[in-house]
Amino acid sequence: MSGNKVEICGVDTSALPTLSHERMKELLKRAHEGDDAARRELIQGNLRLVLSVIQRFHNRGENMDDLFQVGCIGLMKGLDNFDLSLNVRLSTYCVPMIIGEIRRYLRDNNAIRVSRSMRDTAYRALKVRDTLSAATGREPTIAQIARAMEAKEEDVVLSLEAIQDPISLFDPVYQSGGDTIYVMDQVQDKRISEEDWVQSLSIDQALSRLQDRERSIIRQRYFQGRTQMEVAQEIGISQAQVSRLEKAALQTMRKYI
Repeated sequence: MSGNKVEICGVDTSALPTLSHERMKELLKRAHEGDDAARRELIQGNLRLVLSVIQRFHNRGENMDDLFQVGCIGLMKGLDNFDLSLNVRLSTYCVPMIIGEIRRYLRDNNAIRVSRSMRDTAYRALKVRDTLSAATGREPTIAQIARAMEAKEEDVVLSLEAIQDPISLFDPVYQSGGDTIYVMDQVQDKRISEEDWVQSLSIDQALSRLQDRERSIIRQRYFQGRTQMEVAQEIGISQAQVSRLEKAALQTMRKYI
């Protein structure tokens, strides 16, 4: 990387061309008539669009070169299927095509394997959902989607859940005052009670070493299964302060357990 120069798949992104609206229309017409040179120039002139889309996926740990190549496939599909008679900007049409291609790639290469039949059911459900939304102007229910597919509602729900990207309990949600709030900080588990913890772990001594407020936070968080936000509202401080106090209390307790 040098200055604003960034190379992806051997392409110097700082040198990518841009096309005027009139040139874009001219090239689209020629490309749809079978002019390969016009199609190549059209693709080259819209690679910045692919770059802007793949930035949304940069924090997923995927190889950016791979995402760029997949995004280019989506771009080419968009260019080949774009209807010049529509009063729609080319970028408006192509961006969903690029995103869709990248999402299919991520789903198909997910570490959690989903059967082909379940993926096919999910993709059919998504297509039916879009069709019904366009026809009615509102989001269809699972029951409506299942009826249109002539499938069971539970099959539709399971297939759609199967293709959702998993998240980690340690994924950050937001930052407050320099402290990162994670997914696990927002989770409530009502199955955990104080009695279960006391019977399974000898922590009474460790709890007695804490200040009253810290002890209250630990009891509410780990014995009562309350979220940091609920604890913060209960004792009248910010969630970030609850997070700091909770971490400090746990460090203190570890010395005595």
